[in-house]
Amino acid sequence: MDESKTSDQLNFTPPLNSDHKSTTFRPFTASPPHMRAFHLAWISLFSCFFSTFAIPPLLPTIRRDLNLTAADVGRAGAASFAGSIFSRLAMGPACDLVGPRAASAAVSLLTAPAVLSVAFISSPRAFILVRFLIGFSLANFVACQFWMSSMFSNDVVAVANGVAAGWANVGSGVTQLVMPLIYSFLVNTVNLSSSISWRFAFVFPAIFQAITALMVLAFGQDLPDGKYKRCQNSKENALGILFNGIKNYRAWILGLVYAFCFGVELTTDNIIAQYFYERFSLDMETAGAIAASFGFANVVSRPAGGVVSDAMGRRFGMRGRLWSLWVVMAAAGVLCILLGRMTTLWSSVLVMCCFSFFVQAASGLTFGVVPFVSKRSLGVVSGMTGSGGTIGAVITQLLLFSGSNNMSTQTSISLMGLMMVVSSLSITLLYFPYSGGMFCGPSTQLDPPHEEDYQLIE
Repeated sequence: MDESKTSDQLNFTPPLNSDHKSTTFRPFTASPPHMRAFHLAWISLFSCFFSTFAIPPLLPTIRRDLNLTAADVGRAGAASFAGSIFSRLAMGPACDLVGPRAASAAVSLLTAPAVLSVAFISSPRAFILVRFLIGFSLANFVACQFWMSSMFSNDVVAVANGVAAGWANVGSGVTQLVMPLIYSFLVNTVNLSSSISWRFAFVFPAIFQAITALMVLAFGQDLPDGKYKRCQNSKENALGILFNGIKNYRAWILGLVYAFCFGVELTTDNIIAQYFYERFSLDMETAGAIAASFGFANVVSRPAGGVVSDAMGRRFGMRGRLWSLWVVMAAAGVLCILLGRMTTLWSSVLVMCCFSFFVQAASGLTFGVVPFVSKRSLGVVSGMTGSGGTIGAVITQLLLFSGSNNMSTQTSISLMGLMMVVSSLSITLLYFPYSGGMFCGPSTQLDPPHEEDYQLIE
């Protein structure tokens, strides 16, 4: 490190380990740099989720204005996730090289104009393109998880990751509620036309996203001891870091698992408001409020996944983390199957709420395992897992909700749940030489110098 540590840098409020990472997690405090980084990370990611899912609750009026077909809507939904695939893959190495603060702010500032451009689209092709570009903002998730893993010790990293991502994901629910209210205010109070009102409504998420990015730059700190590029000791180049992560099979399996927990969550965020609007003949505001409850569950569900992962890890080691992930994900799949089979409004809402809790908790449990996959390539592994979530969303959107198949939406929802149950079986293949797997203990024939490859950054 080429800068001296000041007494202010080292005089932290929470208890720290030898690398000055916090060994406790106090989400209702804002002490720098640990808890300040936590709040900046989740608020910035919250704004990106708000922007990405600001379009679905207004689809009924947007479809009429732009003459969109069901196929156009399906392709646009897939495009929004496709954009984040590429950006999340790039975000992992970017965090490894320049740190999470600069990477997070850059992606938010670069995609904010795309959010604003929604106000100017006039054709189905432009609609699909702008959703693709806005989707790049979800790469902020990788920076958020990397940042938490850089600030908190392995005893609390899963809960830190879970709460940060969980509170941020609430943005996908808040936007389902807020955007129809903004639209209604502009139509009924300001007396603007419907066409102008939905366009003008997108000024708010664009400004919100830009402001949070500037806050990250102004008040954030990459690591407990300073800027990431000044504290980084590794001499490996970008390709070395990248290939070290890519060749780790655990990252691929976790990417698959995340594809069918968080990917399913993204898909549900995209289709749930329209599903209730059309199937139960609700108005746009009511359908949006119900859809919002799906995203609101993230306040407790994803953090609960992190809490369970850390608790099971302390008691049973990696085996506890993996078993809890499998149980919760399989249960989420079963609930998703049931959601598609419900025939009344209130039974559908009840099952949806239970499903939202389990599928979001599964995402938190997944990132309770991610920080232990590779010390040297944490950003790459986080990016691979995170992009797996958006790949899964693209797959489910295109296969089941593209508008080009003959299946009803409720049948597609049930099939999506079946895909979750099947993909959860891949968790049984995860094995960590120094901590074991679901059915096996740690290996007894190991070369100690390589232990760091499987440990959280300390």
